[in-house]
Amino acid sequence: MNAEDGFSRSLADCKVAIVGLGLMGGSLALALRGHCSQMLGVDHDLPTLQLASQLAIFDQLSQNPAEILLRADLIVLAVPVLKIISYLNSLPALHPSGAVVLDLGSTKKAIINAMQELPDRFDPIGCHPMCGKETSSLANADAVIFQGAPFVLTPMERTSPLARRLALEICSVVGAQPVWIDAEVHDRWVAFTSHLPYLLANALAASIPEEAALLAGSGFRSTARLAGSSIEMMRDILLTNQAPVRRALNQVRDRLNLLSALLESSDPGALEAFLIEGKRQYEFMLGDGKR
Repeated sequence: MNAEDGFSRSLADCKVAIVGLGLMGGSLALALRGHCSQMLGVDHDLPTLQLASQLAIFDQLSQNPAEILLRADLIVLAVPVLKIISYLNSLPALHPSGAVVLDLGSTKKAIINAMQELPDRFDPIGCHPMCGKETSSLANADAVIFQGAPFVLTPMERTSPLARRLALEICSVVGAQPVWIDAEVHDRWVAFTSHLPYLLANALAASIPEEAALLAGSGFRSTARLAGSSIEMMRDILLTNQAPVRRALNQVRDRLNLLSALLESSDPGALEAFLIEGKRQYEFMLGDGKR
C-alpha cells in the first residue's frame, strides 16, 4: 500500500501481517483483533502456528512469509532485532507493490538505517512498545500488555502522514501512550532503563552460589527476574546498541567501585548518603520523572 494510494485508509481497512508470533507479536494480534480487515500471521515455528490457529484470530497463517506478506497492506515485524533487519532486506523481493512497515524492535538506530534502504513503495516507521514479560512465547501473549505503556514512535523524513496515523491508531486501539522520539536518543535511554537492568539481573543470577538457592526469597526473584528473558532477543539488542550499553555499564561499574570503597572505609554516614542518593533517584523515576 503506497502512501499515495491509501492516504485515507484507516486501520479497519488494512490487511495486517504480523511476522513473529511470540509474546509481542501475539499480544498485538490479540489487541488488534476486530480492528483490521484481516489478520495474517507468519512464524517459522510449527507448534507456534498450531497454537495461533487455536486462538482463532488469524485469517491466514504460514511458515512461509512469501505466502503472507504479498497480501498485506500493513506489515508488523515482531521478531528479534537482527531478524527484523534481515526481513527488511528481503521485503523488496517479497512484496512488489509495497506496504506500510512497522517494527517492534527494542533498538531503533540499526533498524531505521535498514528501513532507509527500502524502495520508495514502502512506507516505514520504527516502533517500540515499552512493555513485556520475561517469558517470550505466544502462550504468554496478553491483549492488555500495552495498556498505559509508552509506545515509542521513531519516524523518518520519508515516513508519510498515513504511516504516522496508522501507528497512532494502533497505539489508541491497544491503549498505549505514543512517544515520538529520535532513534539515537531512544537507544541511549533504553540502554539504562531496559538493557542494563537485564544485564545486572543476568550477572546477579550467574554470581549467586547454587547452595544459596535455599535462601533466595522474593528480593532475589524480583531483582533477577529479567535474567529469564529470551537469549536471542537480548543478544540482538546488545549487538545493535553496543556503545550506549557500554557507557551504561561503565557508569554502574563506577558506582559499584565507589560502594566497595565506602564499605572498606566503614564510614556509616558516607554509606548512608550513598544509599539515600539511589533511593531518591528511584523515587524520582517512580514518580514519572517529576521532582
